Amino acid sequence: MGKTLTIILYREPYASQRVNIGLTIAEKALEKGYGVNVFLYMDAVHAPKRGQMPKHFLNVGERLRTLVERGARVRACSRCAAARGYVDGDADGGVYPTSQYVDGVSIVNLRELGDWIKTSDKVLVI
Repeated sequence: MGKTLTIILYREPYASQRVNIGLTIAEKALEKGYGVNVFLYMDAVHAPKRGQMPKHFLNVGERLRTLVERGARVRACSRCAAARGYVDGDADGGVYPTSQYVDGVSIVNLRELGDWIKTSDKVLVI
């Protein structure tokens, strides 16, 4: 089995380049054969919102959807997402429903992040 990289993003998607830098690192890691996990924490839970139409920025929601299609696992913190209005109901099997995120991004509790950290070869906080 290949190496695994976990990237924790915690900043809002368009206030700085942190999210885009993290997503670029994730893309490059996938190209090099890494397993990639992206955990969205704090204001980064805004990143996978459906319907974003930035005119002067890369669309981070679409970048996340593409990462998922390429095999990355992308999860958002349930407490952070709930506080910002993205959770549509109670958890089912540890995953909280949302109709507001791009396909493939799940809302989960922090235990999943803990598991990722324990099993990852590298962890980046951006």
